[in-house]
Order: sequence, then C-alpha cells, then structure tokens
Amino acid sequence: MSFLADLLTTVFERRYRRASEPDNQGRSIEALCTDLLSSSGEVSGMVLARHILDGYGAMEDGEKRDFFGFLTEHLGINTDAVGRALNAYSAEASKSNYQDFMGASEPKRQELARRLNHVPGATKQLVEMRKDLLRLARKHPELAVVDLDFRHLFASWFNRGFLVLRPISWESPADILDKIIAYEAVHAIHSWDDLRNRLQPADRRCFGFFHPAMPDEPLIFVEVALTQGIPGSVQGVLTEDRDNIAAEEADTAVFYSISNCQAGLAGISFGNSLIKQVVADLSRELPNLTSFVTLSPIPGLNRWLAETDRQIDDPDDQQQREIAANYLLTAKRPNGAPYDPVARFHLGNGALIHAVHAGADLSENGLAQSGGAMVNYLYDLPLITQNHERYASAQTVVASPEVSALSAAAKPQDT
Repeated sequence: MSFLADLLTTVFERRYRRASEPDNQGRSIEALCTDLLSSSGEVSGMVLARHILDGYGAMEDGEKRDFFGFLTEHLGINTDAVGRALNAYSAEASKSNYQDFMGASEPKRQELARRLNHVPGATKQLVEMRKDLLRLARKHPELAVVDLDFRHLFASWFNRGFLVLRPISWESPADILDKIIAYEAVHAIHSWDDLRNRLQPADRRCFGFFHPAMPDEPLIFVEVALTQGIPGSVQGVLTEDRDNIAAEEADTAVFYSISNCQAGLAGISFGNSLIKQVVADLSRELPNLTSFVTLSPIPGLNRWLAETDRQIDDPDDQQQREIAANYLLTAKRPNGAPYDPVARFHLGNGALIHAVHAGADLSENGLAQSGGAMVNYLYDLPLITQNHERYASAQTVVASPEVSALSAAAKPQDT
C-alpha cells in the first residue's frame, strides 16, 4: 500500500513539474487568478497557483498594492447575489438554499487563497503575503478588508489541533537555532555562545509550536529557566556566571521570553495554548515543580508615564515598584482592558500579578520601556480557570496582596 502511494505521488509530481513550464508568461496576475478560480483540473490548478505565487514574489511594493486592490475590488462578495440567496433561504430554509447562501456570502478571494495553498510550500508564502498586506494597509486602509479573509482562513489553518509542540535544544538543527536567534523579540541573543547558555544547561528549556505545512519555521517559542525560588531580575537568569542546577532540584519554572515569529500571523493567538501545554509537559516531566511564573517586561510603563505627565521623582527601588504596580493595576484602555499589552496577554490566560521588581532589566530596551522594572505573572494551576473567567467577564485584574499594597502606596500624583 505504501509502495503504491509513493508511486502515485511520484507520477503526480512528474506531471506537475512538466505542466509547470512557464506557458503563462506575459499574462497578468489578475488574469491568472481569474483562471485559477474557474479551473477544475487539479494539476492545471496547481500550475496556475505556482505562477501566481511566483509572480507575486517578484513584485515591488507598488505592484503588491495593486494586487491587493484587485482582491479588494473584484474578488469580494456580490451583494445582489447575497440578497437573492438570503431571500430564497428566508422563504424556504432548505439545504440547497442554505448552500447557495453560503456560496454567495463567501468572498471569492477566500477560495483563491485555498487554491493557492494547494501548492507545496504555499502556506509559508501566504503568511508572507499577509505580512505585506498588514504593512501596506497602514498607508492604504481600504485594503484592510482583505485581511479579514486572511485572518478567517488562518484561524482555521493554524488551529491548535494542527500545531505540534517541539522542544528546541542545543542539538536541534542549525537552521532552527539560527531562526531562534533571529526571532528572539524580548531579550536579544548576541551570539551562539549566548544561545548555548540558554539551551544547553540542564536547568534550561525551550519549546516552540510548529505547523506541518511549515515544519522548519517556528510560529512561537518560549524560553524557560528552571530555578530554586522566583527570580527578580533577568540579569540573574541570563548571566553565564550563574550556578547551574539539576532539573530535579528546581521548584520553579520561569517563562522569561515568549517570541512570536511570523509577522504574517499577527492576531492568530498561540501563546495561550503554548504556555498551558508547556506547563502540562513540565509538570509530568518534573513533578517537583511547584511554581510556574513569568519574568515579564512592562513595555507600556514609560509611555504611559509620558502620556499622563507623570514621572518617577527619585527612581529608588521602592518608588519604582510602587508606580509600576499602580500602573499594572489601574492603567486602562478606553475599553476597560489593561493598558499594558503583556498584562492583557497573561491576565487573559488566567495568570495573576505576583510580584514587581525594580532594576530587573538593565538592557537598553528594558530601560527604555520601563526604567528596568519587570513583573512576575503567576500561573497558579488551581486558579487559572477562575482568573480567566473573571478577566473575560469583567476584566478583573487579579494581583497578590503584596502588589496590591504597592499600588495603594503610590503617591497621589503618581496614581
């Protein structure tokens, strides 16, 4: 059975390669898209899709903008057809009328993306295409409607059920390690020695989500330090001079860096599932772990201080901790959600604000964002669901008594 499947695959691939000769030169990408949507042959459809993807990849920004303009103006929904189909379904709620309504209400560009995705390697190219779209839509907001279709499709294609959690270690393939260096977004990795210090010791772990259609591209990864007690600075976590411990001696797992890797998957949430899966896996591997915490940046603190004309008069440890705690507990967006994006992420996952630390990240980026302050979010396993529900229903910020006391102690002009 395996031999027959391999044989059929080989025959198909040879037919595909022969049919992929560039017989569409000189034709516009818009014409190729129209042909692809009307194509009924599998091989001919894949050939058209390959020409479209290759043509898009060779475009400059102006041409890409025109391509997205074509998708916006010509491959949306036909409102008249939708109205007729809805009226028919309202008059008779039959299966065929419902099918007609579904077909009419789906934009043609969604089907185009599905057909493009039939080509091997196309998923990565479509993710890159959305990256371009998000960038161009900042100057051309009329294109943003196309992103609703990309986002709808990607939410299904990158559903948690399709993702594979893989450990990343110093023995992982070099191309994966190179991408970890490139994609690290929180604490820059300055060298291969720096990367080895984060991956090779027994008290360090790294995990990433991968998709079968993009097996060599991490979607998101988390770096974990196994420690005794909850650390209060990233310098202590990352220093090469620290004393390594055996994994079995640790009582705490510290998530100190979480990096999204694919800009074209912005808004497709992986972090929630990633942390919960890693917590479950580490709990099974190391039953001695009793605490699961983050050591997180506070990226909005300095910006919020500037926007509200507030300042830290004397940035000693206590005052900085009080103001940072007050910011995390009280600073809100207009919709009532916490101002800080990292706080929104972890509180939405069911964590609570456990502790605030001054002088915890003395890197250039850490000082620019928060004056060096950092925060521990605690994933208290029995309370995660309760905390998540409280946040989801009323955006309640759950904090430890220590953090609540720090916030209350902040001077009136800092609140």
